[in-house]
Amino acid sequence: MGKLFVIKIGGNIIDDEAKLDRFLKAFSLINEKKILVHGGGKLATDFAEKLGIKQKVLDGRRITDAETLKVVTMVYAGYINKNIVARLQSYHCNALGLCGADGDAILAHKRNHPVIDYGFAGDIDTVNTKLLALLLQQDITPVIAPITHNQKGQLLNTNADTIAQELARGLSDDYEVSLVYSFERKGVLLDVHDEDSVIRQLNKVDYYQLKSKDRIFAGMLPKLDNAFIALGSGVKKVIIGNAEEIGELIRGKQGTTIMND
Repeated sequence: MGKLFVIKIGGNIIDDEAKLDRFLKAFSLINEKKILVHGGGKLATDFAEKLGIKQKVLDGRRITDAETLKVVTMVYAGYINKNIVARLQSYHCNALGLCGADGDAILAHKRNHPVIDYGFAGDIDTVNTKLLALLLQQDITPVIAPITHNQKGQLLNTNADTIAQELARGLSDDYEVSLVYSFERKGVLLDVHDEDSVIRQLNKVDYYQLKSKDRIFAGMLPKLDNAFIALGSGVKKVIIGNAEEIGELIRGKQGTTIMND
C-alpha cells in the first residue's frame, strides 16, 4: 500500500503571494502521491464586499446566499484554483484543478440545520475515490476547490477542512493516508499568543481535557474534530502545522501530530 498525503492549505497563506509560492514550491518536491485541497482565504470576502454583497458568518461558517455562491465559485474554483495549478506546473508538478462537480468528484446535499439557514452550504455525501485514484495512478496531482454539487444542477459551498478529511477517509482503503492541515500557525498551540507553545503530540483524552478548560483556540476546534474523525476511519496520521514548513511537517519534524491513543 503506497503512501498518500492529503494536504489542506488555508489561512493567511493563500492571501500572501510570497508565502503561497514558497509552500507550492515545497509541495511540488513531495515525492509521494499527493492531493491538495485549498480554501479561499479572504479573497472571496474582499471581492464580495467590492460588489456590495454583504457577508454573514456564524460560528466561523459563511452563510452562502445565491449571490455569495456566485462569488465563491468564481474565486475558489476559478482564480485561486487555476492560479495554484499554474504555479505547480511551473515547478514541474503535473496538477489538475477540480471542484466537486468535475467528474462527479464530490457529491453533497444542502445543509439542513434546525435553526440556521446556511444557504447554499453543502455537507458531503460521497467522494468519487475511483476518479481520484485514477488520476493519482497517472501521477497527476488533484487540486480541489471547496465547491461541491448535489447532482441536480446545484453547486454548494463546502468547508475545505471537511473535504480534506472526507478525501483522506475515502482513499484510506487504497493508500496509507496522512492528512495534513497546513496554514500560518506552527501547530496546535497551548497559548495562542505564543508561536513556540506548540503541542507536539495530541491524543483524544488530552484534547478533551484541554478543550474543557478552554485551553485550545476556538478556531482550531473544527480541525481537531475532523482529525479525530479521520483517525477513527482508517487515516494513518493527522498533522497540523505551518504550510511553509510542509517538507518537515509531513515527516513529523514540525507541527502537531494527532493520535488516537
